[in-house]
Amino acid sequence: MHDFTYPPVIWTAKAAFRLLGQKITLTGTENVPTEGGVLLAVNHIGYVDFIYGGLAAHPSRRLVRFMAKREVFDHPVGGPVMRSFHHIPVDRGDGVPSMEMAVDYLRAGEAVGIFPEATISRSFELKEFKTGAVRIAAAAGVPVVPVVLWGTQRMMTKGHSRDFSRGMAITVRAGVPLHPTGDDPIAETAELKASMAAMLDEVIAAYPADQQPEGSWWLPARFGGSAPTLEQAKELEVAERRERARRRAEARKGKK
Repeated sequence: MHDFTYPPVIWTAKAAFRLLGQKITLTGTENVPTEGGVLLAVNHIGYVDFIYGGLAAHPSRRLVRFMAKREVFDHPVGGPVMRSFHHIPVDRGDGVPSMEMAVDYLRAGEAVGIFPEATISRSFELKEFKTGAVRIAAAAGVPVVPVVLWGTQRMMTKGHSRDFSRGMAITVRAGVPLHPTGDDPIAETAELKASMAAMLDEVIAAYPADQQPEGSWWLPARFGGSAPTLEQAKELEVAERRERARRRAEARKGKK
């Protein structure tokens, strides 16, 4: 698989990290194998998670092919870039083709990235996981490496202004690989989520206190922050879906 644009973009991103004075902490990267197929399961808290999630595999000199919603590939600028990175488009109405493509990539020895929650978590805690991650890994016969991010939501996420302030702390932690068999996708998905939940609690607790004061909007409520709870976040998502449906309906009426 030829990569002409991916490496230069990574170099550019790393230069941007330095210019922003970001304090990026990478741990557990030794859990990402240096060769062979591997699936990275990453929590989803912001719009730049693709960039930082891929750093988990950087010490192993791997390029991660992320699974992303098809709409990103339809963008006139972003689409060609995503395709040049050999990322995988996901049609939320029919996910079978994207799963098959991911399995093919993994069997060919690629590193593939997936967000088991599918969409950004407004609570910044783990939402319900889809079973796709363990089913894909089992079908390809590869390990799943859990990866958690923290701090990326402060830069770009749903419902908040962008913030690229200097000196921001970003945490990327890779955990011990899991080896799904596919015999019980629900139980194996629960195991993956439990592993990532424990890791997330640890990175939140270890995050610099001066950058995470009590009441911070990006901090989960149970840690003393003002982020919505999982239940409140779910209500916001339902309202958002209804509003999108309303706008689509109005658009269709306007075309008649």
